[in-house]
Amino acid sequence: MEKDLLELQTLIDVHFEQRKKEEEELVALMTRIERRRAERAEQQRFRTEKERERQAKLAEEKMRKEEEEAKKRAEDDAKKKKVLSNMGAHFGGYLVKAEQKRGKRQTGREMKIRILSERRKPLNIENLSEQQLRDKAKELHDWIHQLESEKFDLMEKLRRQKYEVRGRKKGLCLTRWGRLI
Repeated sequence: MEKDLLELQTLIDVHFEQRKKEEEELVALMTRIERRRAERAEQQRFRTEKERERQAKLAEEKMRKEEEEAKKRAEDDAKKKKVLSNMGAHFGGYLVKAEQKRGKRQTGREMKIRILSERRKPLNIENLSEQQLRDKAKELHDWIHQLESEKFDLMEKLRRQKYEVRGRKKGLCLTRWGRLI
């Protein structure tokens, strides 16, 4: 019986030693996991910071280029005015007409901005209830649906017109030789 008791005691001791080792391994694993999470968070923070810096640099570069272009356009306009004013008094009427034409003409970007500002309505949703927000969302969805259908109709009309133009060109070619190809 003592032999069995001694054997049982050694088994218990071995079990507890094994459990102690497993707990130490588990603690070490948890520590490694936490350390890796911290490293990943630091890497992510570093990446987002770099991305912000890159975006800021790009925005700054874009602004600088736009300013340079505006400055260049202003200098070109000043040179043109100077040249035209030096040409003599009889070109005074021409200078006024050129100024008026340039004032009426807009670049593509300016036209888009003007058109969008006319079309786009301000979206005031700050003091709306949930139901009013749903209604507003449905209204915007319907509007987008209408615009998409108009776009589709116009694209189809353009496709048909292109087809008709090609057909007419082909018809002219066929009648030129007097035979069908």
